[in-house]
Amino acid sequence: MVKDHLREPFELVLREYMDVCPRGQHTHSFFELIYIVDGSGKQCINEVEVDYEKGDLFLVAPNDSHLFRIKERSRFFFIRFNKVFLQAAKKDVELVKRLELILESARHEPGSILRSDEDRKAVGHLMELLIREHLSHDLYHRELIGQLVNTLLVILARNIAQVYPSVIDEKSEERAVDLLQYIQSNIYYPEKLRAEAISAHFGISKTYLGRYFKKHAGETLQDYVLKYKLKLVENRLLHSHMRVSEIADEFGFTDKSHLNRIFKKYRGMSPTEYREGGK
Repeated sequence: MVKDHLREPFELVLREYMDVCPRGQHTHSFFELIYIVDGSGKQCINEVEVDYEKGDLFLVAPNDSHLFRIKERSRFFFIRFNKVFLQAAKKDVELVKRLELILESARHEPGSILRSDEDRKAVGHLMELLIREHLSHDLYHRELIGQLVNTLLVILARNIAQVYPSVIDEKSEERAVDLLQYIQSNIYYPEKLRAEAISAHFGISKTYLGRYFKKHAGETLQDYVLKYKLKLVENRLLHSHMRVSEIADEFGFTDKSHLNRIFKKYRGMSPTEYREGGK
């Protein structure tokens, strides 16, 4: 499979109307925001397929494989950036930490990033300005593009943060943000989510970890991890062709029966029933 690399910390690319995805299935070493300027079809990220239409905005993380299955001739606008770009904003450390958390977490959530209708409209206007500046190269266009992209990333952060079962906001303590980032980044590695492992990673006692997490997240560490996993399981059931046994293995459940039991306890139905109901 082809893997693309980014030579600069930041890049804008406008792809005019096309009927077929020119790259085919591929991966890359950078983050890529993909705005649907026009058209419709399906966006395929790893084993997940979701519909896309005009105004949608997707985030593809490094090493994700993806391609478009174009139904209606489509026009795409790509905003590509790597960790060097994020690190350049070190003067606003808290913003960088939240963006890194959200960018890492976004790979687990299929579909358009934009959840708010008002933000969808705002992003539409921002994209029009970005495309115009990208094509025109007027005086100060680089500075203006930088400001517009930073604004876009803040809107993106707000929309993604609304999806995840956390209480992250601008008042969250740095350590609380780091804890949630650690959990979400290691959600596929059960051994790293044990209290002992987390305590060792952050250099704090298990007792203090439990009290601190509940104070800042409003629930126990175990409840947070389980709810987060179940949300991702729901996404796999609705947006992928993975078997229930494969999903159970992916998220560290003992087996299919274990996932069935837990899912039914919290969702009132089996994973298969949930999948069939979502079709």
